Amino acid sequence: MFITRKHLSRRTILKGAGATIALPLLDAMIPAHTALAATAARPLPKLGFVYFPHGAVMAEWTPKSTGSDFELGKILEPAAKHKAALTIISGLRNRGGESNTPHAIIAGTWLGCVAPAVSHDPRAGTTIDQIAAQSIGSDTAFPSLELSTEGGTVCDPAYGCSYGNTIAFRSPTQPLPMEYNPRKLFYRLFGQGDTADERTAIVRETGSILDAITGDAKALERRLGGQDRAMLADYLDSVREIERRVKKMETQGLGGVQLPDAPVGIPTDFEEHLKVMFELIALAYQANLSRVATFMMAREVSMRTYNNLGISDAFHPLSHHQNNPDKVAKLVRVQNFHTKVFTTFLDRLAKTPDGDGSLLDHSMILFGSNMSNSDLHNNNPLPAAVFGKAYGRIKGGQHIAMPLDTPLANLHHTLLDRVGAPVEKFADSTGLIAGV
Repeated sequence: MFITRKHLSRRTILKGAGATIALPLLDAMIPAHTALAATAARPLPKLGFVYFPHGAVMAEWTPKSTGSDFELGKILEPAAKHKAALTIISGLRNRGGESNTPHAIIAGTWLGCVAPAVSHDPRAGTTIDQIAAQSIGSDTAFPSLELSTEGGTVCDPAYGCSYGNTIAFRSPTQPLPMEYNPRKLFYRLFGQGDTADERTAIVRETGSILDAITGDAKALERRLGGQDRAMLADYLDSVREIERRVKKMETQGLGGVQLPDAPVGIPTDFEEHLKVMFELIALAYQANLSRVATFMMAREVSMRTYNNLGISDAFHPLSHHQNNPDKVAKLVRVQNFHTKVFTTFLDRLAKTPDGDGSLLDHSMILFGSNMSNSDLHNNNPLPAAVFGKAYGRIKGGQHIAMPLDTPLANLHHTLLDRVGAPVEKFADSTGLIAGV
C-alpha cells in the first residue's frame, strides 16, 4: 500500500493576527512508509522532572515487596491506575545534596548531584534536564521549560540564593529561573511579544489567540482526513480551555485580594494552579513545542497551608513532625494530595494520542524529592518514581530495590541512556541501574 496524500510539514503552524499555534503530530505529517520508518527508527521521548519539597514519609512511599508484585503506599496510591507505567527505584542517596543547611541547596542539587561550593556565586553541576535538552530538544521551539508555583527566595549565609528557587542548571554556574505565572507561560508558548505589555496588547487586539487563527485552522481542516480533523479539534479545544482558565485567573486576580509578589494571572487556588501548569506542559508536549520540562510543585521551606484538606498547619513546620503520629498523618495526606494532582497530568498524557501510542507511552517523568525524612533533613533513601515507558525503553510496572547508598546519579545516568542522550558518567554515578 502506498500513501499518495499530500505531505504536511511537521513544522506547520496556524497563523492569525499577532498569533501562532503549533500543531500536534498528525498522520498527514508522515508522508510515506520510508518517512515513517525513519521517524520510528529514533523516536524522541518527552522528558519531565516533577519535584515536591520536604521529602516523603518513606514508610508510606516505599513498597514492601519488589518486582512486579507490589502494592502502593498511601502517598503513591492515587497513581494506582498508572501502575503498569510506574517504576519505583528505592535505596538511592544524593551525597551532593547533603549539607548542614539542607534547605539552602536541596532543590538545586536534585538533578545535578554535585555538592555546590560554599559561595554566594552558583557552583554546582549541570542538571540532567539540560543535558537531555541539548540532545533531544534542540530542534524544538523551547529546548526546555522550567516551571514552579511559588516565587520568593530561599537564601543561606553560606550558599546564597542560587539553589533554593530552581531545580535546573544550564551549566554549573547558570541556574535557570522558573516561571510560576501561568498567564505568562501561556502567551510565551502560544502568543507573540517580547514583553508583558506587548503580549497584553496583542491579546486585547485579537481578543483570543484561537479566534485569531480560526481562518487558517478551517483551511487546514479541509486538507485533513477524518482522524486528523478529530485530533486537531481535540487539541484546539484543550488550548481553548487553558485560555479560558488563564483569563478567569486574570479576572479573579484583579477582583480579589493581592498577595505579595503575586502578579496578575496567578490563581489563589493552589490545586488549580498546579493543574493549569501541568496542562501547559502537556500542551507543550502535544504540540512538540518542547520535549523537556522541570516543575517544582512547591518550594522548600514553603509556608503554604492545605485548608482544602482541613490542614491549617504550614507545610514546612508540619514537615518537622518529631514523629508525632497526628502530624505524620497530616503530612502523608499532604503528600497524597500532591500525587493526586500529579496524577491528573498522567491522566492527560495517557488519553492523548501520540503516533502509535499515547503521550504517556512516549514519556519519561521522574516524580520525587531530594529529601527523605523531612524531620531529620536526610537524603537517604530518597523517594523516586518514574512514570511512562519512553517508547518501550522502560519496562514499567515494577519496584527495583537498590542497595542502600546507591547514588541517585545512577538513576539520572540511566534515564539519560534511556532517553537517547547517553553520557559516560553523570556526577558521582557508578553505573546504570539494570532492569529499568
